[in-house]
Amino acid sequence: MQRFETGRQAALALRPDHPVYCFRPSVLAADTRAFLQNFPGKTAYAVKTNGESFVLATVAKAGVTAFDVASPAEFAAAREVAPAAEQLYMHPVKAQSDIRLALESYGIRTLALDHPDEFEKIHRVVQAFDVDPGAVSLFVRIATRGAAAYELSKKFGAAPKEAIELMQRVHRQGYRVGICFHVGSQVEDADTYGSAIATAAQVRAQAKVPLVGLDVGGGFPAPYGRDPRGSQRPVPDPVSLIGEIGRDLERHGFTDLPIVAEPGRVIVARSLSVIVRVMLRDGKRLYINDGIWGSLSDSWTGRITLPARLIPDPARRRRAGKAGVLDDFRICGVTCDSVDILSRPFWLPETVDTGDFIEIGHIGAYSLSLRTRFNGFYPDRFVEVSHPFEDDRDGLEGFANVETWGEVAPEPLSGQDG
Repeated sequence: MQRFETGRQAALALRPDHPVYCFRPSVLAADTRAFLQNFPGKTAYAVKTNGESFVLATVAKAGVTAFDVASPAEFAAAREVAPAAEQLYMHPVKAQSDIRLALESYGIRTLALDHPDEFEKIHRVVQAFDVDPGAVSLFVRIATRGAAAYELSKKFGAAPKEAIELMQRVHRQGYRVGICFHVGSQVEDADTYGSAIATAAQVRAQAKVPLVGLDVGGGFPAPYGRDPRGSQRPVPDPVSLIGEIGRDLERHGFTDLPIVAEPGRVIVARSLSVIVRVMLRDGKRLYINDGIWGSLSDSWTGRITLPARLIPDPARRRRAGKAGVLDDFRICGVTCDSVDILSRPFWLPETVDTGDFIEIGHIGAYSLSLRTRFNGFYPDRFVEVSHPFEDDRDGLEGFANVETWGEVAPEPLSGQDG
């Protein structure tokens, strides 16, 4: 990758007509270490969030020794960059051939499930290949509800009664049993974890089977932009949130169990930005060369305001509007369909115009995973940038959220590894 100090420097040097991703390995390493230092248990990076090889290699180098995987492609991606790392197969519904591949070729011994038929699939493979059930940990996923940008229990998770019966059945067949849940992506209310942990405690008490661990899933929020009109609630601070989770675990008697988390967004979001170009300004509409089918689906489906910074094209000498005044602009994507319009505005100086560049920050989570080749557009150019997006203060910030989270770790819970 070419290297630049800032995204602004990259934009003005390259003057790209197609999107350019700015990767910040130092930011990714720092945010990875911050989570590892603060979370009192095992950290399994969620590969689905961003499975690029340079991302996986960076988080592994920063200290991650386990990966949450959901498909053969993710098995292979994690194995390639970290051959000795543990893989947790936490997709609740799996093809039988993929279960076989996980157990036989990748040595995976931790899997999730939420239905009796899924257990039968796993059990058939274990029996067919003479795997010791006592070496396999099956985490029963329970349904939870709460406030998050993406609520995930509409599709997965067993109700408490069904979870109890499934745990007992798994235990009778000689497997190690765990409980897991996923409260959603980009959690908006810290109490969401407390409610899920309380449900897990209720299920544990009624199932009366020995547990190998509790997996609290992902959902840890990342900082994004802010809407100056105050229509968005602030997300919980990750350090405070982890501390609250620890207190909930202690309150509900989970300090005797190994605890696992599957962070993705909170680790990788700040490590990437994308430089786009304004192809056309029409009043308060900006047509850019990226969109919801490319890097920006989060700003369409997830109620997330992305921080954006104007990088004026120096070739444009005359401009209308006031450079010191920010306004909200409707963003239209590059494809030739009318769906490709972001649901959240960009806050930019009134002077923004055709030909200008915009650096959109904090798009490391899901932007690369969810981009498509629709209409033949596929952003895939990368440069390396040394300074965090928040550090480039030359000009108005476009309402970027510049908060980062601390490095000080809370005291580990008793009975757990830190």
